[in-house]
Amino acid sequence: MTSSSSPSQDAQDSTSSEARDAQSFTESLRADALMEEDVAWSHKVDGDRDGEQLERSERAALRRVVGLSTELEDVTEVEYRQLRLERVVLVGVWTTGTAQDADNSLAELAALAETAGALVLDGVIQRRDKPDPATFIGSGKARELRDIVTETGADTVVCDGELSPGQLIALEDVVKVKVVDRTALILDIFAQHAKSREGKAQVALAQMQYMLPRLRGWGASLSRQMGGGGGGGMATRGPGETKIETDRRRIREKMAKMRREIADMKTGRDIKRQERRRNKVPSVAIAGYTNAGKSSLLNRLTGAGVLVENSLFATLDPTVRRAETPSGRVYTLADTVGFVRHLPHHLVEAFRSTMEEVGDSDLILHIVDGSHPAPEEQLAAVREVIREVGAVNVPEIVVINKADAADPLVLQRLLRIERHSIAVSARTGQGIEELLTLIDTELPRPAVELEALVPYTRGGLVARAHAEGEVISEEHIPEGTLLKARVHAELAAELAPYIPAKH
Repeated sequence: MTSSSSPSQDAQDSTSSEARDAQSFTESLRADALMEEDVAWSHKVDGDRDGEQLERSERAALRRVVGLSTELEDVTEVEYRQLRLERVVLVGVWTTGTAQDADNSLAELAALAETAGALVLDGVIQRRDKPDPATFIGSGKARELRDIVTETGADTVVCDGELSPGQLIALEDVVKVKVVDRTALILDIFAQHAKSREGKAQVALAQMQYMLPRLRGWGASLSRQMGGGGGGGMATRGPGETKIETDRRRIREKMAKMRREIADMKTGRDIKRQERRRNKVPSVAIAGYTNAGKSSLLNRLTGAGVLVENSLFATLDPTVRRAETPSGRVYTLADTVGFVRHLPHHLVEAFRSTMEEVGDSDLILHIVDGSHPAPEEQLAAVREVIREVGAVNVPEIVVINKADAADPLVLQRLLRIERHSIAVSARTGQGIEELLTLIDTELPRPAVELEALVPYTRGGLVARAHAEGEVISEEHIPEGTLLKARVHAELAAELAPYIPAKH
């Protein structure tokens, strides 16, 4: 049985066909216009220019940063990742420094976004004296950013800076997708990598501190709870509090509870540290910029199987391992959370406990990535945080890692600038023996040097001299063990009865 189309249906079909034709014509016009704009821009860029002088419109323009896209070639992998990854566009404001500095900063943001599990589609930078107080990049540029978001199919915009709650809301209203700032991104990475109970608690506390001023209410969130005389009963009448006020109060209560829990956990860690101190075991802390190769170096020095990833903040919980110097002295090596530029202050506060290992150590191995475009900036950023945690008086060895991949001229420059430094490669083992010898030299030595004849019944004292001090020589004779060693004052007092009287 055949069906005949009605005249009204034919009219609808022809109308929709015309609409499709008009839409495709509009799209082709837009594509032509974009192509012409690209050609005009390339002519303008390639033309003669006196130094770095730019037209005013060009100075204020959003400048594309090439090479940040992490789209993959393998179709199956692309399909898999697009199912699970957020698609992001990065945006930065370049206020100071060179164009290379601005590009490096956005490249680091791209690495952070990838570590958080995002697919970076594009990155733009705007040159301005200071971020726009309303939308971070200005209302006109925000509209341009919205076009880039639409064009790339992104679902998130990541800003290279800490945005105020007002800036986040205003920018979201323009670009029509989720907007997150650098701080939220770092918190997200910390949340993914925290493994211990304490690490998770510290991340949760930092996230709540960040979210508290950024709670945004819609509709019912701003309505009063049990307000007026609506039959709520005694003690419920009155203006009440809005839903958003209730949420803020609950978050503050939860934060107070979490601070108490973290303080309790700190006690257990302090006891462990005091035990090491009582046994007079020297401690070495590995500090450095994120992804500088700290965990790889710890594994190389101790043989510990610590997680090693080419991603930012792979280590969050402090890892303490036992190690020995070439001369046989025992010490502890502590791997700490990676540092990063512009680390939010409340994040430093929340992770102060993981950084206490740095402040309480006898020696800091400050690891820097020798193959990074700006290693001096990494050194400065880490030292700023080390100052904040009060570890300014701890001796420091600058370990320039990834020497096998670094530019030899950069290595020479760093070794010249940093007087107490050494170049190594945790991957190939280059320079590791020299580093171990340097650690041996730099670790504090026990203060008392003595010679004692320890009876065999007191063999425990000899064992302690090996574990807690530095044995220079040891000889077994019929009367006991003739020991020459450097030990701390406490052990020296216990060995005093066995020191032969001098005639």
